[in-house]
Amino acid sequence: MKWIVGIDEVGRGALAGPVVVAAAAVPKGFRFKKSEIKKLGTLKDSKKLSAAQREKWFAHFKNHPQLSFMLARVYPRRIEAINISGAANLAAFRAFGRLVKAGQFSLRNCEVYLDGGLFLKSKKDQLKSAKGIKSIKATTIIKGDEKIPAIAIASIIAKVTRDRFMRRLAQKYAVYGFDVHKGYATAAHRKAIAAHGPSAAHRLTFLTATDKL
Repeated sequence: MKWIVGIDEVGRGALAGPVVVAAAAVPKGFRFKKSEIKKLGTLKDSKKLSAAQREKWFAHFKNHPQLSFMLARVYPRRIEAINISGAANLAAFRAFGRLVKAGQFSLRNCEVYLDGGLFLKSKKDQLKSAKGIKSIKATTIIKGDEKIPAIAIASIIAKVTRDRFMRRLAQKYAVYGFDVHKGYATAAHRKAIAAHGPSAAHRLTFLTATDKL
């Protein structure tokens, strides 16, 4: 059986919290049944769904017999050390590696597609394998979450996972409102940073001089 792997990330532009990447695998030619679409709505990338819709899709993914996925996170200190692009690509590499290691498919029988801006290990779209396989083609597609169902699935999984993490983080750092803005640069978030200073969850290199005052 041939497999399609979609990879997407969430949290690239946030001021706080990790960048989260999901890698999702479905059989080639896979489509959700009409009954599933009727129940859940049309599959879209995570940005075009409400939080409630994303949660419903995520629960469906977790129990779907033809779908598997893995996640990876890179946290603020590592993001600061290697920059956000490097961190997102590292997380993509880790998530894909975990999916392969889970054993449902091998590098020989999958096609890999990443949402724009993500690459596996290098911008040559080549993943070197220690298992004797010279390389695997991994294609980066601009707005891939709107074109490749597996990427849309990955985008929802990554978004739900990161949002849940940020809500838990809000319990530890209540003054920042992470449960509301999920770490992104809203006016309320910047005001909270100015009032209380950055927390350990913030990416210091993403903050402006005004934020740090």
